[in-house]
Amino acid sequence: MLLHPEVIEKQEFRGSMIARIDNTKCRRCGLCREKCRFDAISEDFKVDPFSCEGCGVCTLVCPVNAIFLDERIAGYVYLSKIKSGFMVHAMLNPGEANSGKLVAIVRQNAVMLAKRENIDIILIDGPPGIGCPAISSVVDVDIGLIITEPTISGFHDLKRVLLLLKHFDIPSLVCINMYDINYNNTDKIVEFCRENDIEVIGRIPFNPEVTKAMIDGKTIVEYSPESDAAKEIERIWGRILSI
Repeated sequence: MLLHPEVIEKQEFRGSMIARIDNTKCRRCGLCREKCRFDAISEDFKVDPFSCEGCGVCTLVCPVNAIFLDERIAGYVYLSKIKSGFMVHAMLNPGEANSGKLVAIVRQNAVMLAKRENIDIILIDGPPGIGCPAISSVVDVDIGLIITEPTISGFHDLKRVLLLLKHFDIPSLVCINMYDINYNNTDKIVEFCRENDIEVIGRIPFNPEVTKAMIDGKTIVEYSPESDAAKEIERIWGRILSI
């Protein structure tokens, strides 16, 4: 929403499955309806695409093999042009779950684009947490920048992500966002990083201009380049490039 990508290419992403009943074979025995815990099969033996989770139980219990699992379009992957270069991104259909498979496809497309356009750096905006999408986003990267906040939950999540990156032998950098909303917690994070030889690469101050920038559909660097938050972000970027 902030980078306003202009789509150049679009491709389907087929990630989930949906049941399909072959009415020429179906005997209407009702076993599929009985065993479906998602109530996705109606009385007239039609599959509700919004309720079906693609688990496959119905295909196992059908005595005449009248039910099949088909891949369905879960969303789309895009290649777009933005002000500062290119952006590879994806959009899932409502209700579809993110997956490592989707992240892997986005990353593969980004690598191919970078080679084609002679681009040296790929930035990956990783998801929060340490689940499958996060793991898929950090594998084989050169360095990981963890953005945290000086809260108890932020400190807890920081430790979990650090363990994930350590597992994959990925060097870690830490940035504390809105560091000045709680100096005590900021000091605890800094001390923890010092004890574990992790560089705190930057501390972004709280600034209401950031919210105003988002409302205006811009990044803080575009909206208010002279603000303390924007200058710190630029300084952090310079430090990352030097590393």
